[in-house]
Amino acid sequence: MPRADVTQMPFAKLYPLLVSKAEKKGRTRQEVDQVTAWLTGYTPADLARLAQSDTSYGDFFRHAPAMNPNRAFITGKVCGVRVEEIQDPLMHQIRCLDKLVDELAKGKSMEKILRKP
Repeated sequence: MPRADVTQMPFAKLYPLLVSKAEKKGRTRQEVDQVTAWLTGYTPADLARLAQSDTSYGDFFRHAPAMNPNRAFITGKVCGVRVEEIQDPLMHQIRCLDKLVDELAKGKSMEKILRKP
């Protein structure tokens, strides 16, 4: 059975999974929205609207208002793959968000997650 291409999957299906992952560890949807907004430039209102749309996960990242230049400082492993070694720009952005939510779920402070000096 072929593996589903995550970029074609609906944002409305995947984003709640990120929220659920964080909530299981005592974090909130607002915190997931905050790290997502930091990375992509979407507002929480944008995220709520997109969560009700048929936008694909790939298009969510392709049309992001302002990808944060500090995403270059996001390093570490997600699903056994080093984020900083991912060559495909779109997959890199997707894994950056995964890594931010992982850090949130692991209890890191928001200042560290948002790469504040």
